[in-house]
Amino acid sequence: MLRLAVPILVAALGILPARAEVLTIYTYDSFIGDWGPGPAIEEAFEARCGCSIAWTAVEDAAVLLSRLRLEGTATRADVVLGLDTNLQAEAQAEGLVQAHGLDLDGLALPFDWSDPVFVPFDYGYFAIVYDSERVPAPPASLDALTSGEAEPKLIIQDPRTSTPGLGLMLWLKAVYGEDAGAAWKGLARRTLTVTPGWGEAYGLFLEGEAPMVLSYTTSPAYHRMVEGTDRYRAIIFPEGHYMQVEVAAMSAHTERAELARDFLAFIGEPGFQATIPTGNWMYPAIELGDALPEAFRTLPRPDRAILLPPEEVRRNRSAWTREWLDAMSAP
Repeated sequence: MLRLAVPILVAALGILPARAEVLTIYTYDSFIGDWGPGPAIEEAFEARCGCSIAWTAVEDAAVLLSRLRLEGTATRADVVLGLDTNLQAEAQAEGLVQAHGLDLDGLALPFDWSDPVFVPFDYGYFAIVYDSERVPAPPASLDALTSGEAEPKLIIQDPRTSTPGLGLMLWLKAVYGEDAGAAWKGLARRTLTVTPGWGEAYGLFLEGEAPMVLSYTTSPAYHRMVEGTDRYRAIIFPEGHYMQVEVAAMSAHTERAELARDFLAFIGEPGFQATIPTGNWMYPAIELGDALPEAFRTLPRPDRAILLPPEEVRRNRSAWTREWLDAMSAP
Protein backbone atom coordinates (compact mmCIF):
# COMPACT_ATOMS: atom_id res chain seq x y z
CA MET A 1 0.00 0.00 0.00
CA LEU A 2 2.77 2.41 0.89
CA ARG A 3 4.49 1.89 -2.48
CA LEU A 4 1.29 2.84 -4.26
CA ALA A 5 0.42 5.74 -1.98
CA VAL A 6 3.69 7.65 -2.35
CA PRO A 7 3.43 8.28 -6.16
CA ILE A 8 -0.21 9.28 -5.73
CA LEU A 9 0.76 11.74 -2.99
CA VAL A 10 3.55 13.21 -5.12
CA ALA A 11 1.15 13.61 -8.04
CA ALA A 12 -1.35 15.34 -5.80
CA LEU A 13 1.28 17.76 -4.51
CA GLY A 14 2.20 18.53 -8.11
CA ILE A 15 -1.17 20.13 -8.80
CA LEU A 16 -1.28 22.23 -5.64
CA PRO A 17 -0.49 25.95 -5.89
CA ALA A 18 3.17 26.81 -5.40
CA ARG A 19 2.34 28.43 -2.04
CA ALA A 20 -0.94 27.27 -0.53
CA GLU A 21 -0.73 29.60 2.46
CA VAL A 22 -3.53 31.54 4.08
CA LEU A 23 -2.91 35.26 4.59
CA THR A 24 -5.05 36.63 7.43
CA ILE A 25 -5.87 40.32 7.04
CA TYR A 26 -7.55 42.34 9.79
CA THR A 27 -9.59 45.27 8.50
CA TYR A 28 -12.91 47.10 8.99
CA ASP A 29 -16.36 45.91 7.89
CA SER A 30 -17.08 48.21 4.95
CA PHE A 31 -13.78 47.34 3.24
CA ILE A 32 -14.87 43.74 2.63
CA GLY A 33 -18.60 44.36 2.07
CA ASP A 34 -20.12 43.42 -1.29
CA TRP A 35 -19.84 47.07 -2.29
CA GLY A 36 -16.31 47.53 -0.89
CA PRO A 37 -12.94 46.97 -2.59
CA GLY A 38 -12.10 43.80 -0.61
CA PRO A 39 -13.67 41.13 -2.88
CA ALA A 40 -11.93 42.40 -6.04
CA ILE A 41 -8.61 42.77 -4.20
CA GLU A 42 -8.93 39.26 -2.82
CA GLU A 43 -9.55 37.79 -6.29
CA ALA A 44 -6.67 39.70 -7.88
CA PHE A 45 -4.10 38.89 -5.20
CA GLU A 46 -5.05 35.24 -4.85
CA ALA A 47 -4.67 34.80 -8.63
CA ARG A 48 -1.01 35.78 -8.45
CA CYS A 49 0.10 34.48 -5.03
CA GLY A 50 -1.29 30.93 -5.10
CA CYS A 51 -2.55 31.62 -1.61
CA SER A 52 -5.85 32.40 0.08
CA ILE A 53 -6.89 35.55 1.90
CA ALA A 54 -8.88 35.20 5.13
CA TRP A 55 -10.47 38.46 6.23
CA THR A 56 -11.28 39.38 9.82
CA ALA A 57 -13.33 42.57 10.07
CA VAL A 58 -14.43 44.86 12.91
CA GLU A 59 -16.60 47.98 12.94
CA ASP A 60 -13.94 50.66 12.54
CA ALA A 61 -10.21 51.29 12.59
CA ALA A 62 -10.35 52.50 16.20
CA VAL A 63 -11.89 49.15 17.18
CA LEU A 64 -9.29 47.41 15.03
CA LEU A 65 -6.46 48.94 17.06
CA SER A 66 -8.18 47.90 20.31
CA ARG A 67 -8.48 44.31 19.07
CA LEU A 68 -4.79 44.15 18.18
CA ARG A 69 -3.93 45.38 21.67
CA LEU A 70 -6.13 42.78 23.35
CA GLU A 71 -4.81 39.88 21.25
CA GLY A 72 -1.14 40.84 21.63
CA THR A 73 1.24 38.07 20.65
CA ALA A 74 -1.71 35.68 20.18
CA THR A 75 -3.12 37.62 17.23
CA ARG A 76 -3.83 35.72 14.00
CA ALA A 77 -3.28 38.85 11.90
CA ASP A 78 -0.58 38.76 9.22
CA VAL A 79 -1.56 42.17 7.79
CA VAL A 80 -3.41 45.04 9.44
CA LEU A 81 -5.28 47.14 6.87
CA GLY A 82 -7.33 50.20 7.77
CA LEU A 83 -5.57 52.13 10.51
CA ASP A 84 -4.89 55.75 9.63
CA THR A 85 -2.10 58.20 10.38
CA ASN A 86 -3.85 59.27 13.58
CA LEU A 87 -3.54 55.73 15.01
CA GLN A 88 -0.27 54.53 13.46
CA ALA A 89 2.02 55.95 16.16
CA GLU A 90 0.10 54.07 18.87
CA ALA A 91 0.30 50.80 16.92
CA GLN A 92 4.02 51.25 16.38
CA ALA A 93 4.82 52.35 19.96
CA GLU A 94 3.01 49.30 21.34
CA GLY A 95 4.98 46.88 19.12
CA LEU A 96 1.98 45.67 17.11
CA VAL A 97 3.55 46.14 13.64
CA GLN A 98 6.94 45.76 11.96
CA ALA A 99 8.99 47.34 9.14
CA HIS A 100 8.00 46.45 5.58
CA GLY A 101 11.35 46.92 3.77
CA LEU A 102 9.64 48.15 0.58
CA ASP A 103 10.46 50.96 -1.87
CA LEU A 104 7.45 53.34 -1.89
CA ASP A 105 8.69 55.77 -4.56
CA GLY A 106 5.70 55.14 -6.84
CA LEU A 107 3.14 56.69 -4.51
CA ALA A 108 1.32 59.89 -5.46
CA LEU A 109 0.01 61.42 -2.23
CA PRO A 110 -0.36 65.20 -1.75
CA PHE A 111 2.86 65.01 0.32
CA ASP A 112 6.02 62.85 0.44
CA TRP A 113 5.67 59.47 2.17
CA SER A 114 8.68 57.46 3.34
CA ASP A 115 7.44 55.61 6.45
CA PRO A 116 9.38 52.33 7.00
CA VAL A 117 6.43 50.55 8.66
CA PHE A 118 3.14 51.76 7.13
CA VAL A 119 2.02 51.60 3.48
CA PRO A 120 -0.74 54.11 2.57
CA PHE A 121 -3.54 52.66 0.44
CA ASP A 122 -5.85 55.68 0.03
CA TYR A 123 -6.52 59.19 1.29
CA GLY A 124 -9.30 61.77 1.56
CA TYR A 125 -10.44 64.94 3.28
CA PHE A 126 -13.05 65.08 6.04
CA ALA A 127 -15.95 67.39 5.23
CA ILE A 128 -19.45 68.37 6.23
CA VAL A 129 -21.79 66.90 3.61
CA TYR A 130 -25.22 68.51 3.30
CA ASP A 131 -28.55 67.94 1.60
CA SER A 132 -28.86 70.89 -0.82
CA GLU A 133 -32.64 70.43 -1.05
CA ARG A 134 -33.01 71.04 2.70
CA VAL A 135 -30.11 73.47 3.24
CA PRO A 136 -29.87 75.98 0.38
CA ALA A 137 -27.30 78.14 2.26
CA PRO A 138 -25.02 75.94 4.45
CA PRO A 139 -22.40 77.40 6.84
CA ALA A 140 -19.67 78.91 4.64
CA SER A 141 -16.79 78.37 7.06
CA LEU A 142 -15.70 76.19 9.98
CA ASP A 143 -16.10 79.23 12.18
CA ALA A 144 -19.68 79.72 11.01
CA LEU A 145 -20.36 76.03 11.70
CA THR A 146 -19.03 76.14 15.27
CA SER A 147 -20.22 79.60 16.33
CA GLY A 148 -23.43 80.08 14.36
CA GLU A 149 -27.06 79.16 14.92
CA ALA A 150 -28.29 75.83 16.30
CA GLU A 151 -29.81 74.95 12.90
CA PRO A 152 -29.38 73.18 10.54
CA LYS A 153 -28.59 70.11 12.60
CA LEU A 154 -25.51 67.95 12.16
CA ILE A 155 -24.68 64.26 12.83
CA ILE A 156 -21.10 63.47 13.88
CA GLN A 157 -19.18 60.41 15.08
CA ASP A 158 -17.54 59.52 18.40
CA PRO A 159 -13.73 60.08 18.31
CA ARG A 160 -13.23 57.13 20.67
CA THR A 161 -14.75 54.57 18.29
CA SER A 162 -14.58 56.15 14.83
CA THR A 163 -11.74 57.46 12.67
CA PRO A 164 -13.95 60.22 11.14
CA GLY A 165 -14.91 61.27 14.68
CA LEU A 166 -11.24 61.30 15.64
CA GLY A 167 -10.48 63.27 12.48
CA LEU A 168 -13.04 65.97 13.37
CA MET A 169 -11.59 66.23 16.87
CA LEU A 170 -8.09 66.74 15.44
CA TRP A 171 -9.44 69.12 12.79
CA LEU A 172 -10.86 71.47 15.43
CA LYS A 173 -7.72 71.11 17.57
CA ALA A 174 -5.46 71.99 14.63
CA VAL A 175 -7.54 75.06 13.72
CA TYR A 176 -8.50 76.39 17.17
CA GLY A 177 -5.69 75.11 19.44
CA GLU A 178 -6.38 76.10 23.06
CA ASP A 179 -9.82 77.38 22.03
CA ALA A 180 -10.94 73.98 20.71
CA GLY A 181 -13.11 73.37 23.79
CA ALA A 182 -15.09 76.55 23.09
CA ALA A 183 -15.48 75.52 19.44
CA TRP A 184 -16.84 72.13 20.54
CA LYS A 185 -19.38 73.80 22.83
CA GLY A 186 -20.57 75.84 19.86
CA LEU A 187 -20.76 72.78 17.65
CA ALA A 188 -22.66 70.86 20.33
CA ARG A 189 -25.59 73.29 19.92
CA ARG A 190 -26.21 72.11 16.38
CA THR A 191 -25.25 68.44 16.87
CA LEU A 192 -28.32 66.20 16.64
CA THR A 193 -26.52 63.03 17.73
CA VAL A 194 -23.12 61.36 18.01
CA THR A 195 -22.91 57.85 16.52
CA PRO A 196 -20.29 55.12 17.16
CA GLY A 197 -19.27 54.97 13.50
CA TRP A 198 -19.57 56.54 10.05
CA GLY A 199 -22.11 54.02 8.72
CA GLU A 200 -24.72 54.78 11.39
CA ALA A 201 -24.26 58.54 10.92
CA TYR A 202 -24.54 58.48 7.14
CA GLY A 203 -27.54 56.16 7.30
CA LEU A 204 -29.38 58.58 9.60
CA PHE A 205 -28.44 61.45 7.28
CA LEU A 206 -29.87 59.69 4.23
CA GLU A 207 -33.04 58.86 6.20
CA GLY A 208 -33.54 62.59 6.73
CA GLU A 209 -32.84 62.70 10.48
CA ALA A 210 -30.53 65.70 9.93
CA PRO A 211 -29.53 67.66 6.81
CA MET A 212 -25.76 67.66 7.53
CA VAL A 213 -23.28 64.90 8.43
CA LEU A 214 -19.55 64.47 8.99
CA SER A 215 -18.18 62.54 6.01
CA TYR A 216 -15.68 63.16 3.17
CA THR A 217 -15.27 65.55 0.24
CA THR A 218 -15.48 62.43 -1.96
CA SER A 219 -18.88 61.26 -0.67
CA PRO A 220 -20.82 63.26 -3.33
CA ALA A 221 -19.02 61.23 -6.03
CA TYR A 222 -20.96 58.15 -4.87
CA HIS A 223 -24.31 59.91 -5.23
CA ARG A 224 -23.34 61.29 -8.63
CA MET A 225 -22.08 58.00 -10.07
CA VAL A 226 -24.49 55.52 -8.44
CA GLU A 227 -27.65 57.61 -8.03
CA GLY A 228 -27.15 60.24 -10.74
CA THR A 229 -27.79 63.18 -8.40
CA ASP A 230 -25.85 66.26 -7.22
CA ARG A 231 -28.25 66.73 -4.29
CA TYR A 232 -25.61 65.85 -1.66
CA ARG A 233 -22.60 68.17 -1.57
CA ALA A 234 -19.51 68.82 0.56
CA ILE A 235 -18.82 72.27 2.04
CA ILE A 236 -15.27 73.48 1.34
CA PHE A 237 -14.10 75.57 4.30
CA PRO A 238 -11.49 78.36 3.94
CA GLU A 239 -9.81 77.24 7.18
CA GLY A 240 -8.74 74.01 5.46
CA HIS A 241 -9.73 70.35 5.83
CA TYR A 242 -8.22 67.59 7.94
CA MET A 243 -6.89 64.67 5.88
CA GLN A 244 -7.30 60.97 6.41
CA VAL A 245 -4.54 58.72 5.05
CA GLU A 246 -5.42 55.05 5.52
CA VAL A 247 -2.51 52.63 5.97
CA ALA A 248 -1.61 48.94 6.10
CA ALA A 249 1.26 47.20 7.91
CA MET A 250 2.70 43.76 8.65
CA SER A 251 1.71 42.37 12.02
CA ALA A 252 4.64 42.13 14.41
CA HIS A 253 3.61 38.55 15.17
CA THR A 254 3.01 37.15 11.69
CA GLU A 255 4.51 33.79 10.76
CA ARG A 256 4.06 34.59 7.05
CA ALA A 257 6.23 37.70 6.74
CA GLU A 258 7.20 37.07 3.10
CA LEU A 259 3.59 36.67 1.99
CA ALA A 260 2.50 39.67 4.07
CA ARG A 261 5.23 41.77 2.43
CA ASP A 262 4.06 40.62 -1.01
CA PHE A 263 0.58 41.87 -0.19
CA LEU A 264 1.88 45.23 1.00
CA ALA A 265 3.79 45.57 -2.29
CA PHE A 266 0.55 44.73 -4.18
CA ILE A 267 -1.14 47.71 -2.50
CA GLY A 268 0.90 50.06 -4.68
CA GLU A 269 -0.17 48.40 -7.93
CA PRO A 270 -3.13 49.23 -10.23
CA GLY A 271 -4.78 45.88 -9.39
CA PHE A 272 -5.36 47.15 -5.87
CA GLN A 273 -5.56 50.90 -6.41
CA ALA A 274 -8.15 50.82 -9.22
CA THR A 275 -10.66 49.38 -6.73
CA ILE A 276 -10.36 52.32 -4.32
CA PRO A 277 -12.31 55.20 -5.94
CA THR A 278 -15.59 53.32 -6.42
CA GLY A 279 -15.03 50.76 -3.64
CA ASN A 280 -13.87 52.89 -0.72
CA TRP A 281 -14.89 56.24 -2.30
CA MET A 282 -11.49 57.72 -1.49
CA TYR A 283 -8.57 58.96 -3.61
CA PRO A 284 -6.08 56.25 -4.70
CA ALA A 285 -2.48 56.36 -3.45
CA ILE A 286 -1.03 56.20 -6.99
CA GLU A 287 -1.81 58.03 -10.23
CA LEU A 288 -4.54 56.16 -12.12
CA GLY A 289 -4.71 58.52 -15.10
CA ASP A 290 -7.86 58.02 -17.16
CA ALA A 291 -8.86 55.12 -14.87
CA LEU A 292 -9.78 57.67 -12.18
CA PRO A 293 -13.55 58.26 -12.62
CA GLU A 294 -14.59 61.64 -14.02
CA ALA A 295 -16.67 62.33 -10.90
CA PHE A 296 -13.45 62.32 -8.85
CA ARG A 297 -11.58 64.56 -11.28
CA THR A 298 -14.21 67.29 -10.97
CA LEU A 299 -14.66 67.16 -7.19
CA PRO A 300 -13.70 70.38 -5.36
CA ARG A 301 -10.53 70.00 -3.27
CA PRO A 302 -9.62 72.06 -0.19
CA ASP A 303 -7.06 74.83 -0.72
CA ARG A 304 -5.42 73.83 2.54
CA ALA A 305 -4.84 70.26 3.78
CA ILE A 306 -4.34 69.72 7.52
CA LEU A 307 -2.64 66.66 9.08
CA LEU A 308 -1.10 66.58 12.55
CA PRO A 309 2.08 64.49 13.07
CA PRO A 310 1.23 60.92 14.24
CA GLU A 311 3.45 61.20 17.32
CA GLU A 312 1.73 64.45 18.41
CA VAL A 313 -1.64 62.71 18.08
CA ARG A 314 -0.41 59.74 20.16
CA ARG A 315 0.87 62.00 22.94
CA ASN A 316 -2.28 64.11 23.18
CA ARG A 317 -5.15 61.86 22.07
CA SER A 318 -6.38 61.04 25.60
CA ALA A 319 -6.25 64.66 26.80
CA TRP A 320 -7.97 65.97 23.68
CA THR A 321 -10.67 63.29 24.01
CA ARG A 322 -11.34 64.39 27.61
CA GLU A 323 -11.60 67.97 26.35
CA TRP A 324 -14.16 66.81 23.76
CA LEU A 325 -16.17 64.91 26.36
CA ASP A 326 -16.22 67.87 28.76
CA ALA A 327 -17.35 70.27 26.04
CA MET A 328 -20.03 67.98 24.60
CA SER A 329 -21.49 67.17 28.03
CA ALA A 330 -21.50 70.76 29.30
CA PRO A 331 -25.00 72.18 30.03
